[in-house]
Amino acid sequence: MTTQPSSIFQPCFSPLATLAILAIVVVPSLPATAVETIRVGIIGCDTSHVPAFTGLLNKNPQTDQALKGVRVVAAYPGGSQDIPSSRDRVGKYTEQLRGMGIEIVDSIDSLLERVDAVLLESVDGRKHLPQVRPVLAAGRPVFIDKPLAGTLADAVEILDLARRTKTPFFSSSALRFTPAIYAARTSKQLGQVLGCAAYSPCALEPTHPDLFWYGVHGVETLYTIMGTGCERVTRAHTKDTDLVTGIWKDGRIGTFRGTRSGPHGYGALVFGKKSDQVINRFGGYEPLVRQIVKFFKTGQPPVAAAETLEIFAFMEAADASKRQGGVPVTLESVLSKAQAEVAARR
Repeated sequence: MTTQPSSIFQPCFSPLATLAILAIVVVPSLPATAVETIRVGIIGCDTSHVPAFTGLLNKNPQTDQALKGVRVVAAYPGGSQDIPSSRDRVGKYTEQLRGMGIEIVDSIDSLLERVDAVLLESVDGRKHLPQVRPVLAAGRPVFIDKPLAGTLADAVEILDLARRTKTPFFSSSALRFTPAIYAARTSKQLGQVLGCAAYSPCALEPTHPDLFWYGVHGVETLYTIMGTGCERVTRAHTKDTDLVTGIWKDGRIGTFRGTRSGPHGYGALVFGKKSDQVINRFGGYEPLVRQIVKFFKTGQPPVAAAETLEIFAFMEAADASKRQGGVPVTLESVLSKAQAEVAARR
């Protein structure tokens, strides 16, 4: 199939204009299929999400209509030897899947021969670009678990590949679909969201940018409530805490507090035009899995690609601010750098 180069690489568009273009891209629905059940394959068996998601999807009998018709049938273990939390868990979760009746295969190509859709679950974001390439080339709709990628440049390239292959995908933390978080942006009780202070654990992993590894949960919460439009961020960093302040183009301020000591909670304080609200409860995995099932059935992502890309630009800008001693860093500057890096790969 002949494809045209993505507009993300055209010099006439600024990085922020690119985000606007991504926001209006329409991904076609999946074609109608004669099969009664959508067969799902898993890539990466090194996270607890794997048995948790499979348990929800493969309930027997399937009596929940929202989850019915989508089943995990095969998995490719993957794993990363230089990340202990991957290396030490991949065998355990692979055997759990095997015990649930899931076929374990030895390659992504073998997996793609057996499935209609994919859950890319590898805990190592660096693996996501090479692992998703054959999935997108094969036209299989794919959910990419957090983090979308191991670098902002890889995130840019994944979005470009999805557009060029016309393959639907989305990526999200489960925190986004916690009912109170998901509803806050349009809550009549809160009114217009004027600001938000989101928080989550923020463990660091040397192979990833600081916030990509675990802080992404709290940043996703922030964006679910605030929406897109952040222009610049500053970051304060200590051994136990990160505090990232974002300034939105309409003057609103949103913050993310990442914790590495004390209680490891998730939540947000939302400042609304009519009232304020404290959200301090995680809704579990089922709301996300329901969104994944709906996505596999319709081909319509529940999260815009533009918003996902801005989340990763926000976190990359926060890293740049830390490196520069806490000075403000624009999202446009880090997006420009990432786009140049992707262009240089070609």
